[in-house]
Amino acid sequence: MPTRSQLARVLNPTDTEHPNQTPTTAAVSVVARDKPTQHGDRSLEILFIQRASSPRDPWSGQMAFPGGRYEPPDMSLTQTARRETLEEVGLDLFSIDPLGTLNELDGGRATNRLVSVRPVVFWLGSQSPKLKANYEVADIVWVPVSDLLDPNRHIQYHYPPAGTHFPGIQLNQANQVIWGLTLRMLSDLFNRLEYDFITL
Repeated sequence: MPTRSQLARVLNPTDTEHPNQTPTTAAVSVVARDKPTQHGDRSLEILFIQRASSPRDPWSGQMAFPGGRYEPPDMSLTQTARRETLEEVGLDLFSIDPLGTLNELDGGRATNRLVSVRPVVFWLGSQSPKLKANYEVADIVWVPVSDLLDPNRHIQYHYPPAGTHFPGIQLNQANQVIWGLTLRMLSDLFNRLEYDFITL
């Protein structure tokens, strides 16, 4: 698994200024922690949320990184990611310097709700902060990178609204599958690290 410095070397620089102000600009936090295991080694884990079920949310019930849309008071998309993460899971990233960013991606194609999203990467080290989901979040899950890379978890996920299948990663709960935009972000990260991963 990559160290903090190895991860930082493959990322884009972090933004420091206001983004182009559009209603379809958003940011998410890709939060990694280096957790000791019961065997004496360490496991790199990444934080995901499962969105709460709502008929008004086109991404209802889906797995995602914490984050959301840019709002005018935000000084940068990094601040957007921090603010939304604090609101959604109670994790304060304002005192943590981001390692960098992944490529900004256009999402929402399967739901016809287009949005441009910038992933901002944070490293917690061995911290295990207490998290609390707000009304937008049904579950908070730390997923080992080894699980994300496990070919036995790579599936074809059927998304009924689109009437077709998409590549996905099956997590431990049957209703928790990483696919779509979140999977494309993971693909960007793992390709930079030169890991074997799902071909998209």
